[in-house]
Amino acid sequence: MKKITFLLSTILLVAFHTTFAQQNDVSIKKQAIKAAIGVGGSAPIDDVETFSNGFSAQAEYIYQVNSWLDIRPYAGVIFANTDEKDNEPNEMGFKSDFNAFMIGGKVRLRAPIPWVAPYIEIGAGTSAGEFETITSTINIKENGLLFHIPISAGLQLGPKHNIDLGLTYFVHPGAEQVSGAAVIGVSFPLN
Repeated sequence: MKKITFLLSTILLVAFHTTFAQQNDVSIKKQAIKAAIGVGGSAPIDDVETFSNGFSAQAEYIYQVNSWLDIRPYAGVIFANTDEKDNEPNEMGFKSDFNAFMIGGKVRLRAPIPWVAPYIEIGAGTSAGEFETITSTINIKENGLLFHIPISAGLQLGPKHNIDLGLTYFVHPGAEQVSGAAVIGVSFPLN
């Protein structure tokens, strides 16, 4: 299953790149690269108050199809470990650790408003790394590849919408946890 997930994610990225590389500039308004950094973390899907804190970094290649739609292949990392001292007394020993490299593709829908453009994103991808979720009902420790679903919301700011403030979440069904980050990003146009 892990190999199939990785293969499907790779095919998705190659298909995005091949499709847009073969078309002329009429279908792609702009291309850019985005770099983002922020505070990362993870939490179990289970209903407990266990969280981890850490670091997040991500890069995206942006294909702007029109003023409200982007296609964004991405790669990034989140390193987040649980500090068990922060757990409630009845949740000692619970963990939600996430240390992984992520790759995938997502679609961004944006309101084409000058200076402040709200957006939402959804996609699919693969995470490679270490995942540990321990609660009263979950006991998962995985190394390797896991499928994830990225979901994001935020604002693009500035006259060219090149500053990005957002919340990004990655749902990992195989680890029964959600990792995420509050990020600030900057886009650099390529054309």
